[in-house]
Amino acid sequence: MQEVLQQLANLQYIDSRIDEIRQLRGDLPEEVLDIETNMNRFESRIRQLEEEKESLAAEKGRLRLEIETSLDKIKKYEEQQLTVRNNREYDALTKEIEAQKLFAETSERRIEEIGIRQEEVETDLVLKNENLTETKELHSQKKINLDSVIESTKTEEDKLLEKRKELEKELDTRFVRSYNRLREGLTNGIAVVPMERGAALGMSLPPQTQVEVRRKNKVIIDEHSGRIVIDPTFFAEARKQLKL
Repeated sequence: MQEVLQQLANLQYIDSRIDEIRQLRGDLPEEVLDIETNMNRFESRIRQLEEEKESLAAEKGRLRLEIETSLDKIKKYEEQQLTVRNNREYDALTKEIEAQKLFAETSERRIEEIGIRQEEVETDLVLKNENLTETKELHSQKKINLDSVIESTKTEEDKLLEKRKELEKELDTRFVRSYNRLREGLTNGIAVVPMERGAALGMSLPPQTQVEVRRKNKVIIDEHSGRIVIDPTFFAEARKQLKL
């Protein structure tokens, strides 16, 4: 039975180390994805601003041409007023002149609004391009860190996974199933715990349970957490055997 307990300790020790490795690099991929999301957001905003910039410039150019056309019409209508034969024709031309003047004035105000907005767009473009540059630099740094962590831990993780397969083959399938089921149901993945000062994970164990754990001749289940409790010497031996 001591061999089974040692194998369970080894299995837990390996799984805990694999969890540490995955946690070590676990946050980095999320950070990289978040940064990439920000990059896409800045790029999208820059595209929108560039499109608006082009649209404003086009509208401004169109309005100026239309103002020139209106001024030409005003000049023409004023000349025609000098040759009209009656008041009705004169009044009609006056209305046309007023309409063209109103259009020109409205267009001039719109051009002023466009000018203000163009300045805002230019300022926003500078800021968003700076943000994008900074975000790209941060992304590059984080990606390098992620690749480095993955590269440095992959070999160790592969060895641990291989050793884990070997242990599962050596252990009785009943214990393997119980261990895996127990581990999957726990948030921290710790299915096998050492008894320390008469307690398991800080929860005191009954005196009789403590005695049974020290005897090392049976699998002891903590009635509070459902975890397997073993003597701490098994974990000390796991460290020696696995050299982690």
